[in-house]
Amino acid sequence: MSQTTTPPDTASIIAATERLIGAATSGTPCAPVRDLIGPDDVTAAYAVQNRVIDNRKNAGARVIGRKIGLTSTAVQAQLGVDQPDFGVLLDDMVHPDQATIPIDRFLQPRVEAEVAFVLKHDLADGDLDLERIATAVDYAVAALEICDSRIAGWDIRFADTVADNASVGAFVLGTERHTLAEVTPREVTMTMTVTGQDDSTGTGAACLGGPLLALQWLATKARQLGEPLRAGQVILSGALGPMRPVTAGAEVTTTISGLGTVAVRFSNKGDDQ
Repeated sequence: MSQTTTPPDTASIIAATERLIGAATSGTPCAPVRDLIGPDDVTAAYAVQNRVIDNRKNAGARVIGRKIGLTSTAVQAQLGVDQPDFGVLLDDMVHPDQATIPIDRFLQPRVEAEVAFVLKHDLADGDLDLERIATAVDYAVAALEICDSRIAGWDIRFADTVADNASVGAFVLGTERHTLAEVTPREVTMTMTVTGQDDSTGTGAACLGGPLLALQWLATKARQLGEPLRAGQVILSGALGPMRPVTAGAEVTTTISGLGTVAVRFSNKGDDQ
């Protein structure tokens, strides 16, 4: 898919931004924004994402990392694209292992298991070969991403999910920290159990050929866009297997070989935390 060279229409970008912010504020999912910015206009979609994140930052949120999405070739084919996307992680999105989170914080939550990296070096200059990418990683942990779409019914195309900050809601990090000398991300296996549903299973190789390859893609893209990855940031590298919807009372536990387990529970509004 080629990126458009036509400058996005400012009025359309503002309208799409307001639609997504309105959905998040009201708790009512909105219509897709592709009717405003087009279904595959990369430039316009990221322009909307930037405005959505600026709104959150102006309200006091702080950027702590990035997430990579659409790392599965099957999902790319479903949305008619040939590339991943990325979103921004904010400090109010992170939760500790074994957290209980009120379900009403989300509109349409789904969960997926991932390998998360924490960086010890910036990736702002120089070559971005895999050796450089690996040396920039401080440690890896098991993670759960709570995906959430502001678009009604998850009726999304590429521009919709990019504009909607890559459909991120929150994330949970495990407590076991392992260096890349201790674990090879591409070789891990994953099992995620969700109350009342079939297990989700997968491997590191299912994530764009390997989580480090996904990180390399993100480092390159982020630098091209003028916002390189920085030391201390958390990077969610992409799903290792199928996502699952969650409802109040659901308990989710993921085990990733070499990285241990991570779990979360979703409570009803008003439940004791």
